[in-house]
Amino acid sequence: MWPTAQIATMVAVSTPTNLEIRPPSRQELPAVAVLAAKMVRLHHSFDPERFFVTEALELGYERFLASELHSPQAVLIGAFLDGHPVGYAYGRLESRDFAMLLDVHGVLHDLFVDESARGTGVGKKLVTEAIRRLEALGAPRVILYAATANEGAQRLFESLGFRRTMVEMTREKG
Repeated sequence: MWPTAQIATMVAVSTPTNLEIRPPSRQELPAVAVLAAKMVRLHHSFDPERFFVTEALELGYERFLASELHSPQAVLIGAFLDGHPVGYAYGRLESRDFAMLLDVHGVLHDLFVDESARGTGVGKKLVTEAIRRLEALGAPRVILYAATANEGAQRLFESLGFRRTMVEMTREKG
């Protein structure tokens, strides 16, 4: 997408000045869905028994994101570098959940930054904006889940004030 020299320059400096964090338009959702599919495939590569992959991930995610685009409980934002999406975040305001022992809360369900933009502060900007928007919807707290293998994401979340509260454990039928 960008020449190697430009990527190296982007990594070496702080967040690019030509970065825009905003909700995607309906026309931009196919490109955002490509990023979402990359996120799914990444998780699947971490643990194929825990994280499923379906055919037509991009189309499925595009439909899902389109259904959430104007939901008053949803937050969907993209990171656009020179008009091209390089990351996105998706979250929702959720009501009290007795099964999870959670009062009203926001959930940051998805965060993904394309390899070409990692290390430039894009992820931090997406998470910060998603938190701001979830809090504006009334979330007194925001929770998220990070794959055990995704240590970089965990460091990012901890640097933004998230703390570990639960550990998911999975057991396959033996």
